[in-house]
Formats: sequence, structure tokens, C-alpha cells
Amino acid sequence: MRSAAPASGEEPILVDLAAVGFAVRSLADLRRPGVRYRDAIPVLVEWLGRASDPKVKGEIARALSVPWAKPVAVRPVIEEFRAVDVEVDPTGTGVRWTMGNALEVLFDDAYFDAFVELAADKRYGKARQMVVLGLAKSKRPQVVDVLLGLVDDPDVDGHAVKALAKLRAPAARLAFESKLGDSRAWVRSEARKGLNRLTG
Repeated sequence: MRSAAPASGEEPILVDLAAVGFAVRSLADLRRPGVRYRDAIPVLVEWLGRASDPKVKGEIARALSVPWAKPVAVRPVIEEFRAVDVEVDPTGTGVRWTMGNALEVLFDDAYFDAFVELAADKRYGKARQMVVLGLAKSKRPQVVDVLLGLVDDPDVDGHAVKALAKLRAPAARLAFESKLGDSRAWVRSEARKGLNRLTG
């Protein structure tokens, strides 16, 4: 696999990564199959807060979207999710969504309240989708009620249904049934999975 060319603005980060033993040509190269870069996580976390270019922030967030970035990366990614400039990402489907996707991978019940806050805040629009899905990893009993409160939110309803299906939540039966006629095939499929898991 050929190395990816570095995005503009990545160079100082690559210098710091090389200093801790990761001499890569781009941040994307860290994510090549088989590369374990646990020792690079502190560098990436530091640069997540320092980088000003949204594209670079997005690349850092993708590099932090690995289980071994926990727990150190969780709070910084939450903070960056909140901090994305709406003018930079007006629809919530760009860099903020990328931060949300990282949070799904990084989900940690120690930050349950923060995840719930992000998931419920409609100002963040579709960027919340993967945050909502991340809640399926929670062991908190109240998570089902949180997700049931999102099944009528058009920006995240499908992801709430998918999360409830993963949780095999009996209280979600009516929610699953209500989505069997949804216009989106993938949401109908997740609703059927949820019902099947309740009866299987």
C-alpha cells in the first residue's frame, strides 16, 4: 500500500511523531493495517487541541478512533466536538461528525453524562449520530430511557434504534414497531433486528 501524502499543516505533527518512534509520511499512514501506535496517542491528543486547520483536526480524530486511545483521548475529543465552529461545519456532517465517530469508538461509561449531553443537544444535528450509537456500549441502566428519548429525533432516530437493538432492550419494542414503516431501508432493518433479538 502506498503512503498517503501529508495534508497541509501536518508537518510539525509528523516531526513530533517521529520523535516518539513513528516516522510516517502522513497521519493517514498511522491507520494502515497492523500499525499499533499506542505511544503516539499523547502526541495526537496534544495536537488535537493545537491544530487550527479543520482537515488536520479531522485526520487527528480519525487516528484517535482506536480503542487503545482510551481513556486519555476521550475528554479531549469531547471538548473538540463541542468547540467546532458552526461556520466551519454548518451542517454538522464534517469535522464535528468525524469527532462524533471517534467518540463512538472511544465510548467510556466514565463519561456517560457528557455523552448523553452531546447526544441530546439538537444544535449538533447529525454530528450526534455516532455519539448516539456509542451509547449502546453503556452498562448504565438509564441508557435505554436516554435512547428512547431520541427515537423521534430525525437527525439521530435511526442510530438510536440501532443502539437499542444492540442493547436488546425490551422497553424498546414499541419504538422498533414504529420504525417498521420508516422510509429508510436501513432503519427498517435495524427495527426488525431489534424485534428479532427480543424474541430470539
